[in-house]
Order: sequence, then structure tokens, then C-alpha cells
Amino acid sequence: MQSPLPVRDGVNATRLRLPDEGPWDTAMDYMMHRWGHIDPQGIEDRFDAGEIVGEGGIPLHRGTRLEDHTFIWYYRTLPPETRLPVELSILHQDEHILVVDKPHFLPTTPGGTYIQESALVRLRNQLDLPDLIPMHRLDRMTAGILLLSTNPETRGKYQVLFEKRQVQKEYECVSAAEPAAGHPAVGFPVVVRNRMTKSRSYLLAEVIEGEANAETRIDLLRTFDGGDPRRTSAGAGRLGLYRLEPHSGKTHQLRVHMASLGLGILHDSFYPELLDKAPDDYTKPLQLLARGIRFVDPITKAPVEYRSRLQLSGVR
Repeated sequence: MQSPLPVRDGVNATRLRLPDEGPWDTAMDYMMHRWGHIDPQGIEDRFDAGEIVGEGGIPLHRGTRLEDHTFIWYYRTLPPETRLPVELSILHQDEHILVVDKPHFLPTTPGGTYIQESALVRLRNQLDLPDLIPMHRLDRMTAGILLLSTNPETRGKYQVLFEKRQVQKEYECVSAAEPAAGHPAVGFPVVVRNRMTKSRSYLLAEVIEGEANAETRIDLLRTFDGGDPRRTSAGAGRLGLYRLEPHSGKTHQLRVHMASLGLGILHDSFYPELLDKAPDDYTKPLQLLARGIRFVDPITKAPVEYRSRLQLSGVR
């Protein structure tokens, strides 16, 4: 459902669904129930200023009845954010798409404690493109190629490519050259298939019984001396540079599949073992990079490929 409020400061207005019934007479009563303990005066001020709207952009007032609207929209008060010490690089831009190199530690879209400090909001503000939308996502800790749509009129043509899996993605990662103790040796290339699920209430993705819904082809490109043996989960000083080609797009899929082989990605604080939450260490980014993306452009009908210019710091 399209918001009747425009993007402001690079951020979409928040949409709230009002309940069909309840002990609240007005929309403001319900908002007070939800957030009155945080900022009651701010809620009243927004209603008085006509900054909370319903379908069609109709401003609500203090007496607007609960049943008058199903959805309402408003702008959140954004907390101050410290700028992350990482930068985006623009690789390609035309009237339909934008391709960038997303750095480690920068989330793709706003969420949680990162609103202004997300790739989407940064780019909307930097390029004055309020209609900018990502065509896929990279985890906050993953760097590399990110494709975004700049044109709502042609956006659907690119979305179809992703829905039909007509986009080929290539990743690189650094891990131990040999599996950790207790895991069998691996003959490369290898294809990992399993069924994965990810709950919103739990940090980690899980492998469960059932028909496979996640598939990754993994190949070892080369090995090299990693220096300090303590840097690898296998307890050995040699590291490997791996190519990963996912044929599905489940949350944390590549990290889970590497860990399942006893080859947890270097500096991964989630897999194979969830470590205690710690401040970001910008000297030790997750060694996972979206190296390339290729597809047949639905507008020009020509095959295109975009390659990241970033390099994994763990590669020697």
C-alpha cells in the first residue's frame, strides 16, 4: 500500500494499522495506549498539526473515531545517530537502476538503531532520489554489490528477475583452508542443500528437517598463510578464499552453509557459535563479500554484469 506521505529526510512515513475494535474511542486513544508512556505530548501535537493522516492523506484530529480508518501514517521522531565510519561507492547509475558497493557494517535498509545510517537513506539523501528502493538485501555485516531501483515505472521489470531467480549472484569469503575438528574433509566444488528457517524472535537461522529450500555451490579458489593460528575456527594458520554461488536467498544462508562444513567464515560472530554482543570492531569485518551480480537487463535486453571493487581484508 502506497503511503500518502512523501519520503522525508530519506525515510518513509510509518504505517500503523488500527484495530477493528477495542476499548478506544478514537485513533488518538489507541496511539496513546501504544506510545503514550513515551511521548504523550508529541502525539497530541502531531494530531493538532495534522501530521497524522489516513487513507488518501486525510489529516486526523484528536476526535477522529477509531473505526474511520484502517491505516494511518505519520513521521517518527528520529533519534540522533553517530555516523558509521564507512562509505558507499557508486558503480553505475542510469534512469532505471543504481549499483553500489555497500561497505561492511552499514545496513541495507532502516531498522532498529540504524535509520539515517543505512545504505538506502544515505543514498536517497545524497542523490535526492526519494523513490529509491533496493532490489535485494545484504546483511549489515556483508559488503559488496547492491542493486537498487531508481524508477517506480520500471521497478517491476527488475523485481520479476529476482522473483524468477533470473539473477546470478557470486560471493567470496575467507575461512580456514581445512574443516574444523569433527567435520569430514570436503571435496570442492561442493553443493550444500538443506531446509532453513529464520524466526523474527531469534537471531540465528536454523536448519530443520524437510524439503530443501536453500542451495549454495561452494568452491575453493586458493589457500594462503593466514598468519596467527588463532584467527581461524579450525585452529590452523592456513586460510582459504572461497567462491559462493547461492541458488536461493535465505537469511544468513551463506554463513550457515559454510559453518555446516566446518568452515565458519572469518570474524563471524553468529556461526558456528553465537558470541556475546560486542561493539563493532571495524578492524575485523565479516569476511564475506558480494563479488558480482549478472542478469539480462529487462529494458535493454542485453546481458549485464556488475563487479565489486572491494577486497576482503583477510585475503593475503
